[in-house]
This record gives sequence, structure tokens and C-alpha cells, in this order.
Amino acid sequence: MTPFFSIALMLLQFAPALSGDLRILVTDSAGAPVQTAVDVSSDGAEVHEHLHTDARGRAVAPRLPFGTYRISASSAVGLAVTGMAEVRSALPTDFRLVLGAAPIQAQVLVEASSTLAAPRQTGSQRRIGADRLGARAFSLPGRTLPDLVSGEPGWLQESNGTLHPRGSEVQTQFVVDGLPLTDNRSPAFAPSMDLSDLHAVTILTGGYPAEYGRKLGGVIEVETSGPATRGLHGSFEGAAGSFATGELAGGATYAWARGMIAATANGTRTDRYLDPPVEDNLTNRGSTARLSVHAEGDVTAADRVGVIVRYGRAGFLVPNEPAQEAAGQRQSRVNDETMAQASYRRVFAAPLLFDVRAMQRSLSAGLDSNPRATPVSLTQDRGLREGYIKATLTGQRGAHEWKAGGDLSLSRVREQLAYRITDVSTVPTGTPDTFAFEDRQSGRESALFVQDQIRSDHLTLRAGVRWDTYRLVVAEHALSPRVSAAWSWPQRGVVLRAAYDRAFQTPAFENLLLASSAQVSVLSDSVLRIPVRPSRGHFLESGLAMTIRGQWRIEGTVFNRRMDHFADDDVLLNTGISIPITFRQARVRGLELTLDAPRWRRLSTNVGYTLMSGTGEGPVTGGLFLDQRDLSELADGSFPLTQDQRHTLRARTHATFGRKAWAGGSVSLNSGLPVEWDAEPDTAVARYGERIVRRVNLATGRVRPSWTLDVSAGITLRATDLSRVSLQGDVRNVSNQLNVINFAGLFSGTGLAPPRTLGAQLRVEF
Repeated sequence: MTPFFSIALMLLQFAPALSGDLRILVTDSAGAPVQTAVDVSSDGAEVHEHLHTDARGRAVAPRLPFGTYRISASSAVGLAVTGMAEVRSALPTDFRLVLGAAPIQAQVLVEASSTLAAPRQTGSQRRIGADRLGARAFSLPGRTLPDLVSGEPGWLQESNGTLHPRGSEVQTQFVVDGLPLTDNRSPAFAPSMDLSDLHAVTILTGGYPAEYGRKLGGVIEVETSGPATRGLHGSFEGAAGSFATGELAGGATYAWARGMIAATANGTRTDRYLDPPVEDNLTNRGSTARLSVHAEGDVTAADRVGVIVRYGRAGFLVPNEPAQEAAGQRQSRVNDETMAQASYRRVFAAPLLFDVRAMQRSLSAGLDSNPRATPVSLTQDRGLREGYIKATLTGQRGAHEWKAGGDLSLSRVREQLAYRITDVSTVPTGTPDTFAFEDRQSGRESALFVQDQIRSDHLTLRAGVRWDTYRLVVAEHALSPRVSAAWSWPQRGVVLRAAYDRAFQTPAFENLLLASSAQVSVLSDSVLRIPVRPSRGHFLESGLAMTIRGQWRIEGTVFNRRMDHFADDDVLLNTGISIPITFRQARVRGLELTLDAPRWRRLSTNVGYTLMSGTGEGPVTGGLFLDQRDLSELADGSFPLTQDQRHTLRARTHATFGRKAWAGGSVSLNSGLPVEWDAEPDTAVARYGERIVRRVNLATGRVRPSWTLDVSAGITLRATDLSRVSLQGDVRNVSNQLNVINFAGLFSGTGLAPPRTLGAQLRVEF
């Protein structure tokens, strides 16, 4: 094993599945190593890494998404060279640049001059790189990641930062530094994911490798660190804005030849944590805290280990409606999470890459109500303990890049809930005044998979199969084939692609035991209680991408999803406690269009449009229902899904002025979500206010269309080779529009988008 190979291993830990490392060697024409700066860039993948070779002329660009990259280097005497390299495997890719001569090709393919094209990408995939993350607009605590992801085609952000990919509910999977989190990660359910040290985010909505399972509505891969530079480096960030919002974050990294250690910390507070049901924003305070420590080191030249430990906490009050505020209600919630990750990798000479990752985490969520709560005084304490391990073996031979492996998740779910009804007029007649529930169960999920990527000059084919087993309340298993293909026409910059995914999606664990328990039969004479089964889906998509003059990329995707036992959630007796449910079937059809111009003069521009229709069909096949009226509405026929927003338009632009200043803006337009209101309009006005009700078309059953304009500007106050100080200002919802996200209905509460919000951010890097 060469020392160069050891350098690559230092940066291989916790990599996303569809990524690999690029190992760069820079020499002069005589073969002597050159110590110099190297730039690695891809406009399509939003990658712009600035590296430095060591005394042996070597540098590593870690965790690059599969694709084509432009590699540039220059010497102190004015020599410069640029080459094109393709990262196609989780195995390291070697590339050599010779200053003063044409680049030498080593296990890479030289492609067209533009990196906008993605000729080998067989599914729907978008990436948010470090540059865009660094200029992200001010967000309320817990909303940074949802705000970023919801700006991409096919994604919708509902009340309280809940993300919905292509019409799916509770089927979003987060993969954080290579390990999956399949529980609800919205701010109301878990400590926020918007880590201050975000480095890149990759978003998948179709063409999933067989490696992915459990939650496949959409996959969000989060990388929390980039290339490690030797020595001690750190950063500090402070932000302040409307609603008495404040944030402090900091981190430090120390790296040496054979390892690195990093630590980050973050704390926030705000007077608007959730999306309130009324304009007065009553009792909506919240705070969060996060801490992480990350260490990696070489055991031998071929073996590498890494450990990450994280802790997160979110505490907040549930926003009141006016009647609850008048009564003196206070409901507080606390979410805690502790997580430890470990990783081991070994590279064999075949070449083969063995990777094993493990995780142990504990998540708890509690809710307490004071005696004045109305219409229900509630307490809840639920939690999840999970142990997870995954092992994979990756190899490459000729045109084949194959991968095989399996994973195992062992969980322990606990639920405790008690309520006391304080206003009997709001619940069905005969409902008990008090109720208490407690249960604990163990769960087990396992999977085996094998997949292969086959390449020819113009065709890329990915095929795989996955075997899943699930056991928690119910026991089921499924075989899931996956196949996707891309055909490229490099001379015209055209890529055609198509994909089929068989999905086996496990139920949400939040309140799953309650929804399946015989104890709830006492709550109603007409209770329906059916164990919640996994959802099974058939996902089809096809797309066309085309580059124009190497500066513009136009892409269109048509998708069609059919899901049996479609997963959704319901609310228990006005308590705000969500319960998983399933319907017999749902179908979601849509069209996504995007226009990207990453580097057009001084501008970076993106426009995305989604046309979507989502329809569900009864009857209910899983979960808990207490109201016979609700059941009659769902027994027969079809109904629009709660995420059925027909038209969504997002556009953003970013302009630079010299090397120190920039300005940007974004606009979003939403056609509105479905509404189910069966009472008189005057009742809605009395409960929520006339201005809010005017934003809802009760006759058509839709929230009225809404739009939002955001603007940002930033300036670099100081920049040297060793440090950087920058200041940014943001105004969100410039026109101060009153936008209703959700309005009271069968499966969702009422939530208002924030009014005009101001923010300022100071960043210091050293």
C-alpha cells in the first residue's frame, strides 16, 4: 500500500453511497512532484474545491458525487494545465496533471469541456454545494435544511418544516455522513438537522440504487465536513433576526498526515419556532442546542477508522389559538437525541473496498400541558433506541462497478400518553374524560442487496435487487428490483434516462404502538383500529437533459408513482399527537422542469417548476380512527392527498460584484394545498380570524395561491490565505404577504408562513 493510498483513506470515512475520492498527482515534465494549488470543479454538481498538493505533489478531493470534474493547477513560474476526470466508483480514482504538458489519463475518461452534463446519471439527483450553503439565507431555527431542500423540484415544505417529496408523507430518509435516519426529522419531532458545519447536500427522488431502503419518497444525503487541511482551523458564526431570533455556532478542526479531529457546537433561540395557527404568534418560543465531535485516524496503511458523537436538543412551546391563550394554556415539548457513529474501511489490491458502519442512538420526545390546557390537557413521553450496522463490499472490473452488502437495525420503541378532556363539547359524545396508555415493543429490520453498474461509450445501466424484512407490530418482507439507464449524446449535450424502483417503505414509528393497541377501543363506540403495514410502491420516471453552449442546462422529468397502503398521519382528538395511518392506494403523477445556469457572466441562476397531482383511494387499511364521520368520507372513492399542490415554481439568482460583494434573491409561487372544512365559514373566522379565512377558498377546498420574495446580500470584510471574515444580510418575504400553508382539515392543522423576516449573519473562518 503506497503512502498516497493512505492519504486517500484519511478522507474516505462516512462518505455518501454515490460518491468517491479523486486522488490527484501534480508533476513537472521531468516527473518531479510540484507543490501547488489545485482547483476541482463541477458546475452540474456544485462542487468547487480548492486544494493544495503536499511535498510529494499529491492532494485528495474526498466524497465527490459520481460525475465529470475539471482539474486545474498552476505553478509559480506561470505554467498551467487543466484536465477532465470522471469519478465513477466508490474506489479511489487516480488522476495525474503534468505542468507544461497535456494531462496524462489514468483510469479516467476525458469528456466534453463542460461539467454541466451528467451523462452517467440514471436517476433524479440534485446537489447543494458548499458555495450555496455558505450564502444560504437566514432561516428560523430548525429550518435551514427544509428551506434549502424545498427549493428543489418535486419537494414541498408543509407546516412546521415537514418535507414532502413527490407527494409522499413521512417517507423522507436522511443519510447523515453515510448512515440512515428514517424517523420524522422535522423541527417538531426531532432536534434540527441544519448543522452549522454543513458541507454539501445531495437529494435523490428517483433511480435509487438497491442500497437504499425503508423510506424512499425522497433521500437527503448530508455531508458535515469537507477536505481536511493540515493544521488547526476553525470557524465562528453569529446570526440575529426578527422574532428575537439569535444563533451562535463555532467549530475547530485539527488535521495531520494520518488523521483529524473536529468539534462543532451550535445554539439558537427564537420567539417563532413552529408555524402558528393565528397571526398573533402566541406562545411560540423555542431553543435548540447541538454538539458534535468527529475523529478519524489510520490504523495501518490500508485500514482506517472513524468515530462521530453527536448530541441535539430542542425545547419549545406549542403555539396557542386565541381561546387557548385566554384560558392560560401552556404546552411544552422537549426533543433529545444522542448518537454515536463508527466506521471502518479496508482497501484491498483487487481492487476491492470493504466498508462497515455502525450507529447507536437514542431519541426521546416529551410533551407536558398545564391544568389550564383546552380542550385537552395532555402528557406524553415516547422514545426510540436503535442499533444499526451496515457492511458492503465494492469491486470494479472492466465495464462493471458492483456492490453487495446488507444491514441490520434493532430498535426498542416506548410510548406513554395520558390525557384529560377539559372541554367536552369539542370531542365526540361518549369519549372518556381521561385516558392513559403505555407500551414498549422491540423491532427488527434487515436487508440484503446486490447492484451493478455497467457502462459503454454512450450507455450506463444500473441494476440491482434488495431483500427487506420488517418486524414491529406486523411482520412482512419484500423483494425490490431496481433498474435505471442513461444514454448520452455528447456532441449535442443530450442525456436520456429512465428508471424503475420497487419500494418497500416501513411505517413511521411515532405513536405506532398507540395506533395499533386494543386499549384505544375505549375511546369511541365506532373506533377503527388496524395494524399499520409497510407501504409498497412502484416508481417510474423518465427524463431528458440538455446543455446549451456549455452554460445552460435544461432538464425535464416525468414521474408516476403508485403506492399500496399509502402512508399518511392523523391527529388524535385535537391533541396535536400525530398517528400513522394508511389508505388502500395512492397515485402521484407529475412533471418537473429545471433550468440551470451556474456561471453565466456574473450570474448563477436556477428556475424550477413542478406540476403534480396526487390522489388517494379508500378505504383505510391501517391506523386509528375514532370518528365515524371521518371514516365515511374515506370509505369509497378518491380524494386529493394532503400534499397535492398542483403548481410549484421556484427561482433564484446570485450575482457577484468583484471578489468581495454579492447579491441574490429568490421567489416562490405555490398554487395551494387541499382543505377540508365542513363547518360554517363564520366558525372559521371566529377561530382563526377574517384575514386568514380570506386566504382560503372554502368553496373549492383549496388554500389560495401564495408567493414570497426573498433577497440577500453579502460582503467579504477581510480575506487572506489563512482567514476570512464576511457579513450577510437577508430579508425574507419582502412584501410581508400573509401566506397560509395549511388550513384546518382532516389530516393537518393550520399553519401560517412567516411574515417579513430580517436577519444578519457574521462568519469568521481561520
